[in-house]
Amino acid sequence: MSTTAYATALAWQEALTSGDIDTLLELSSDGIEIAGDHGGGQGLAVLNKWASESHTTMTPERVFMRGDLVVSESVASGSATPGEAPDSRTIAAAFQITGDQVGSVFVHPDLASAFAATGLGDGDLVED
Repeated sequence: MSTTAYATALAWQEALTSGDIDTLLELSSDGIEIAGDHGGGQGLAVLNKWASESHTTMTPERVFMRGDLVVSESVASGSATPGEAPDSRTIAAAFQITGDQVGSVFVHPDLASAFAATGLGDGDLVED
């Protein structure tokens, strides 16, 4: 198990949740890809704008990992797009970790779709 990939994904979510934009950007590659229900984008400027305006929090409940792929089933709160009414729902975020940075994060509406996209499954659950 690559504790670096696991730790990086959790640290990224913590930085997002706490509003620590500087740490969030440090944990992200220059060309980070971000995608979800409301579209996507690429690069640190896009991430900075989204994180600063959406006020999204992610609280991990279960984490699945194989190699440099991490899927975090989390409770997400906030607004997915600026100006949208805040809500709370369970999502699954799929992270591709490169070195000590997040290269991409794709937010899926549920764990089943994240598993389908990544090839991970219940057997990849990280036990604390």
